[in-house]
Amino acid sequence: MHPSAGYDLGEEQYQHRRLFTLQIARTWRAKRSRFLHRYHARKAAQVSVKTHFVSPPEPRTIGHFARGRQLVNGNFLLAGTFTQAPEADIWDIQSDNLLVSQEVQGCDWLDDLAAVGDGRARACAHGWVMGWIDRYGDGNGPGWTPALTGRRLIRWINHGAFLTRGQSDDAATRLLTSLGQQTHFLAKRWHATDPGLGRFEAITGTIIAGLALDGFGDIVMPAVTALAKDCAHQIDENGGVATRNPEHLLEIFTLLTWAFQSLTEAGQTPPPQLHAALARMAPTLRTLRHADGSLARFHGGGRGIEGRLDHALADSKVRVGPASPETLHMGFARISAGRTSLIVDAAAPPTGAASVNAHASTLAFELTSGRRAIIVNCGSGRSFGEDWRRAGRATPSHSTLGLRGVSSSRLAPPVRGSAATERLLSVPSDVHCTLSALDDGKRLEMSHDGYREHNGLIHARVIDIASNGSSLVGEDHFAALSRSDKQLFDLETSGRKLALPFDIRFHLHPDVDASVDLGGTAVSMVLKSGEVWVFRHDGKAELALESSVYLETGRLKPRAAQQVVLSSAALDYASRVRWSLTKAQDTPDAVRDLTPPDPADGYRTTQ
Repeated sequence: MHPSAGYDLGEEQYQHRRLFTLQIARTWRAKRSRFLHRYHARKAAQVSVKTHFVSPPEPRTIGHFARGRQLVNGNFLLAGTFTQAPEADIWDIQSDNLLVSQEVQGCDWLDDLAAVGDGRARACAHGWVMGWIDRYGDGNGPGWTPALTGRRLIRWINHGAFLTRGQSDDAATRLLTSLGQQTHFLAKRWHATDPGLGRFEAITGTIIAGLALDGFGDIVMPAVTALAKDCAHQIDENGGVATRNPEHLLEIFTLLTWAFQSLTEAGQTPPPQLHAALARMAPTLRTLRHADGSLARFHGGGRGIEGRLDHALADSKVRVGPASPETLHMGFARISAGRTSLIVDAAAPPTGAASVNAHASTLAFELTSGRRAIIVNCGSGRSFGEDWRRAGRATPSHSTLGLRGVSSSRLAPPVRGSAATERLLSVPSDVHCTLSALDDGKRLEMSHDGYREHNGLIHARVIDIASNGSSLVGEDHFAALSRSDKQLFDLETSGRKLALPFDIRFHLHPDVDASVDLGGTAVSMVLKSGEVWVFRHDGKAELALESSVYLETGRLKPRAAQQVVLSSAALDYASRVRWSLTKAQDTPDAVRDLTPPDPADGYRTTQ
């Protein structure tokens, strides 16, 4: 008997109630975990530690010179929040924004200050680290969680020489004492971290600290054993992670690379599961890498910190090329042709705990020509507030087809006003993707049933790409296939006495200069490289060039952009719209692109 029998609850209402019950249980577990974190943090802060670096620390992390210079000048752009305070300590500008607090407490800004590396930057770095010890070194504050402590320890150890150079013995002793106390805390609490990026940060921080600090060698092997187990269980056979977030995958890959290097340099043999995980992940990361070097922006992930992907792949020593295009890696399909790269979300979104940042992006794609992005998804609005975060997760924020006002996956309602707990309640259960060769290119045939339960419709998408990458021809259609699907479609349309309106959206990168052309039947797109692309359709939909946004962490505000929208309606059991995107005939196949790209994750205080 169904658990909701006798209560007149529909399946979706039952799932809502079930999620609410699970959320209450998670809330109690979270409260208990926070209490134990505080308890062990205060215990660790009372430990008398005498330690030193086993060997001179070498920085592994990459920072941004421009961001470091802004920090030195008192311009703080943290998680989309800008504060100008030239004389302020970084701990004075923290806000109630959880993302700001995490960014400050994790000490990623040390990478940027080290990238500048001059006396002023060193003075800021030393002063702010000593400020953390003064304010939070007693075990209080929001930074005493295993994930943040692991992240912070990695930065402090990486830049140990930068922080202690020119400082007194007393200052160096205070730094080492705090490192030892935080390592004590992490050794007690890393096991309490949930699976995912945070757990990898906690365990990797434990390993690096245990190897770098004298007297902590006994904490390394338990952490290495746990890391080996997580590599086997959390990294799937195709080198993906449960969140399907490409940027998460890169961050985990980077952490595993650091752990591998640290163990090797300490004369220890890394576990085979660690090397095997790196070998699985590297081809997947190359699959998710656009021609311009950035990551595909799906499921809450951004383009990645500039240079980190290439640096991590080089450090890993994994000599494996991109994965076979016939195989989906982490649910994504990739086709490279000439200067063009196409990456499509060809699987269902994550579910459960892995879906709290997942997007309703099934069959959405991104397209890049050389160093220039053309078609994109809006991205994660997480750093711009909960409204933007929710909007960025919806189907209309992605370059795909969607029923007007409905997403292909539905969000569960927030519990107790916290949108950050919103999991995906309903996702497509049947997603297909087939790649085949054509005489002059390649074809992707895809479909999903995300609208079937409510409207009886299947979304199918076919994309053909020329072998030289100069053109794409696409076809999107809705279809009601089975008898029950047709009955549901009839019920939906007769009740409204209307067809079901839908839109096919193609979000353009902000650097694309687009204009309606050929009497309103086409859109011309001029890239900064000088390439000209032309978008056309078969006339079965209404074409419009509308405003859009480009959401990326590191910006003060969303960037204004444009989108091509084809609007039509499902009138019968099958509705079809064809479209094409072709490089203009007078655009050469090889372009000398000398204008540097404008990285969307740059440290900016403007729109």
